[in-house]
Amino acid sequence: MPVKWMMAGMAAIVAAGPAMAATPRELLVQSAFQTTDKDQALALVNQAIGQAEAMLATNPRDREAFLQRAMGIGYRAKLTRKPGDAKTSRRMMEQFAAQYPRDPEAQLALGGWHLDAIADGFLVATVLGAKKEVGLSGIEKAAQLGGDRAFFKSFAAMMLIRQDVKDVAAARALAEQAARGATPTALDRIGKRDAESMLIPLRAGDGKAAAQLARKLLPYGRLDG
Repeated sequence: MPVKWMMAGMAAIVAAGPAMAATPRELLVQSAFQTTDKDQALALVNQAIGQAEAMLATNPRDREAFLQRAMGIGYRAKLTRKPGDAKTSRRMMEQFAAQYPRDPEAQLALGGWHLDAIADGFLVATVLGAKKEVGLSGIEKAAQLGGDRAFFKSFAAMMLIRQDVKDVAAARALAEQAARGATPTALDRIGKRDAESMLIPLRAGDGKAAAQLARKLLPYGRLDG
């Protein structure tokens, strides 16, 4: 999509045993945050979507499968620049956030969708119906609902400074919390590491450098070209 749909976050794929297939979440994490080749990234996304759809066919109420399918469609839109996928992803994220309003992942996914679309330019944001206030509200709620976990505050800090290079104080406060945050998952460990990296330009008051770094750390910032 012209957006980086997140749900994302800063992550390393969890290593699976030789007899275990990667989950949709793990495939999307690898695609968005580890892969540098676009074709490989898209193949991983399509694999994740297929697995999530198979899980939903077995159990239509599978919460994790629904979220990862929504994320996968959004990532596919980012890679293929198909607005139809982008809008489908947004509708699914809106549904998920409405159903689970206190889920920090739900709020982060929806908020990130809007801010990513805005970051891709006025035309993209207009076509897709992105709204700055919805995006900012989503990442703020995610940071609050995520408690002391590093991932949510780290991701919110990066989204915030990318949105406004002058918002150094708020982004730094979030990054400082993330650097001290709990790391119960691989996402949180990577989030903490990225927050520590972000603090170098943020502590120096360099919003432009921090925003540039955030773009590289956010989903698909590592793709070649």
